[in-house]
Amino acid sequence: MAPNQNSHPSRRELLGWGLGSALLSCTGGFAHAATASPWPERPITLIVPWPAGGQTDLTLRILSDETEKLLGQPIVVINKPGAAGTQVAPALKMAEPDGYTIGQVPLTVYRYALMHNVPWDPVTDFSPILQVSGVSFGVLVPADSPWKTWAELVDWAKKHPGELIMGSTGVGTTAHLATEELLQQHGVTYVHVPYKGTADQMLAVASGLIMAGVNSTGFAPWVDQGKMRILALFSAERSPRWPKVPTMLELGYAQAVYTSPWGLAAPRGTPPEVIAKLHDAFRQAVFSPRHREALARFDQSINYLNTADYRAAVLQTVEHERQLLSRMNLLAKPAQ
Repeated sequence: MAPNQNSHPSRRELLGWGLGSALLSCTGGFAHAATASPWPERPITLIVPWPAGGQTDLTLRILSDETEKLLGQPIVVINKPGAAGTQVAPALKMAEPDGYTIGQVPLTVYRYALMHNVPWDPVTDFSPILQVSGVSFGVLVPADSPWKTWAELVDWAKKHPGELIMGSTGVGTTAHLATEELLQQHGVTYVHVPYKGTADQMLAVASGLIMAGVNSTGFAPWVDQGKMRILALFSAERSPRWPKVPTMLELGYAQAVYTSPWGLAAPRGTPPEVIAKLHDAFRQAVFSPRHREALARFDQSINYLNTADYRAAVLQTVEHERQLLSRMNLLAKPAQ
């Protein structure tokens, strides 16, 4: 029976992860001792749930190139775009837990499972390997907007209830949730306009069709061309590219660090020693000069977490978003 998508992992489930890992370590150790075969013995498939040629795809291909040198086997990238980056989930669930199929898991996978009844649960069906990176989000206004700061936007919105028009890249996206969380703190009511992608939303902001928008660093060319302004960023630190732009953290919003972090995972049941080998190789590749340069080209930074810390961060994020989605009435209804 498929796991309940809306249930918080029970204490028994969490303990089960630890016990399961210990048992797998023992049985996996015996199996490998018996065969004495080094892993990996053949190519590894990396599922990327985005179109080929996009910024995440390009950086992952470079990361794979650096990692395969360390593992001694090719890493073959397979693109499975669509469904908000969630196509990786069923593919990983159906794959053999032998380490030869892994996937890039964006935050949207965990959020999607909270918002929809799906036959997979990323919390229980995946074995985390490591967290790699994330993207920066910012609040954008047209170049001729009278608002020069986030405080000015909020002050105007409080004085004009329901008149603020802000856009995001879709209902339930990181941009939408970030906007909701901040404006809710001020009791601001506003009109949310969801867009299908960055280009449509940025055109709407630049042309003044909407008053403001929240998006990831796809906004960079528009800012560089002077068509819009950044009021604040949702990153933990200021961006080297826009050093004068404050972060929401600096402005007093302790929970407002939104970087939509992503990592790599394998199917549940993958032997711990294989996870460890994958972690060690990818970690070294993550910090390679070539990979660092690739991330910098797209205004991304390394946001590395080891296997245990990545798992803990996922659980914390899922619970945080469960509460926020519940307040927004976006949680999936129990299946009948």
